[in-house]
Amino acid sequence: MNRFALSLCLAGCLLGAGRTATAQTTTPPYDANATLRSVQAAQLWPELQGELALRNGDYLLLALRGEYDTDAAAARRLGFSARRVTLGYEHFWNSNWSWGATARYESGSSLNQRYYDIIAPELLVRHRSPVFGGFTFGQRLSLERQLPFNSPTYGGSGPAGQNWTRLRVDIERLYPLTSDAAAGLALRPRLSYEASTHLRLQKAEGDLNERTIQYTSLRAEVGVRMSPHLDLTPWFAYQTIYFLSEPQYDKNNMQVSGGKDNNVYPTVGLEVRFTLLPTGGKPTRQQLPTQH
Repeated sequence: MNRFALSLCLAGCLLGAGRTATAQTTTPPYDANATLRSVQAAQLWPELQGELALRNGDYLLLALRGEYDTDAAAARRLGFSARRVTLGYEHFWNSNWSWGATARYESGSSLNQRYYDIIAPELLVRHRSPVFGGFTFGQRLSLERQLPFNSPTYGGSGPAGQNWTRLRVDIERLYPLTSDAAAGLALRPRLSYEASTHLRLQKAEGDLNERTIQYTSLRAEVGVRMSPHLDLTPWFAYQTIYFLSEPQYDKNNMQVSGGKDNNVYPTVGLEVRFTLLPTGGKPTRQQLPTQH
């Protein structure tokens, strides 16, 4: 009997201690300095390019891209969540340096979920040089002006024109698969990293707070040169949008959400480029990767 009473006493003490511990368990306070990383639905980006090579080695470019968001709730028009048309020109000073200009029309954005279109003229400078083991290291620096227009009522008027700067670095190597190294079948593996930021020399009153870097892209590809006139480039990238979400507070004025957010978009793409050479033109001209 004494043993039975002792067992009941011990069980009661343990149960009481468990209830006390449960009652004392509290949710840790929200960390406003923590960064929330969210992986979004995959993106599919096919692109068709036409490149006209000029006699001096310069080129003109026309690129048509569709951006397909695999999220079932994504709005689509003409089969894509967003559409992009780019015109470009690039002039080579020498084998290492070039400069150029592009003009881009973008209808919507599957990454930024914009409800307006933009036209974006861009100036760029590029440097490419051999490094070691047949690899080529490249850098591309550009400045663009984004001009929003054609905004529906539910999206608001959109922001005023914005200046953006972009820096991309890449490394690549050409592996000829035939005896004709200059024009035959070849593989072109390449790895690139790009970072972009909204360039504000002075923050106006009422401007939203922003992260230092708003966009990055880590991209891996294997270009296939079928001939001097045709290139196929399948690629995969992790594209990330960095932003600050509006903080939310509870009745005790304690922050419960908001702060730094990183939205990651796994993206699969295929770029098909057709190149027109001038009559009598040499296929040994310096040709850039399809990610111009």
